Amino acid sequence: MSELHAYRVLVVDDEPPARQRLRELLDGDPDIGEITEAENGLDAVEAILRENPDVVFLDVQMPGLDGLSVIETIGIERMPVTIFVTAFDQHAVRAFESAAIDYVLKPYGDERMEAAFSRAKARLDDKYVREVGQSVLKLLDDHRLEKPFLDRVVIRERDKTELIRVESIDCIESAGVYVALHVGSERIIHRAALGELIGRLDPRRFVRVHRSTVVNIDSILHLEPASHGEFDLVLRSGHRVHVSRTFRPLLEARLGQPL
Repeated sequence: MSELHAYRVLVVDDEPPARQRLRELLDGDPDIGEITEAENGLDAVEAILRENPDVVFLDVQMPGLDGLSVIETIGIERMPVTIFVTAFDQHAVRAFESAAIDYVLKPYGDERMEAAFSRAKARLDDKYVREVGQSVLKLLDDHRLEKPFLDRVVIRERDKTELIRVESIDCIESAGVYVALHVGSERIIHRAALGELIGRLDPRRFVRVHRSTVVNIDSILHLEPASHGEFDLVLRSGHRVHVSRTFRPLLEARLGQPL
């Protein structure tokens, strides 16, 4: 295959040695062009939207946004051909096998990884993507049952513990190692990482519009154009949120129409 048509590959794993090992295996394949890496689920979402890779090697078990939550965030119809990478977990293996989805187990050998990638290259067509999409839907449905979405966020303070209804949250912004929950005119600091919280929220209600911001779709009043294909959202509270070009496709996919 010529350099012009070489496959673009994204490697997603929270362990640097695992990413390096996989890169070494893939470097020897003449059909592979650019290899990019992501060390967590949030970075994976951004890389998939920005780089549009042909194939993703996706670690299943990552802190915060795990592999299946990455797919829920992106949406099956936008996901590249995906090969799941997982440590030995009988439950996960049974789930992948029952859904007929390709996976490799850690630690993996050269031959097993080469075989998985060969199958991925042979299946880069619309028919395969549609068939696998249905299989992944089944897997995600099972995943939702095992890991129910939050309906309350527990805020612990020195003299009280408050329960915030998730539906009342207008948006969530990263605030260093914590997050800020915008609930009406209130800004509430919650001791959790953004990636950790996103993995527990219903993607049908909350959509990521910026690297550091997630918005409740029901809180959007209107959009105002900014510059170069970017938008500002005006929420019901009056709070404004910027939509970056990278994450604009996620908002469009959730709305089911272009902006």
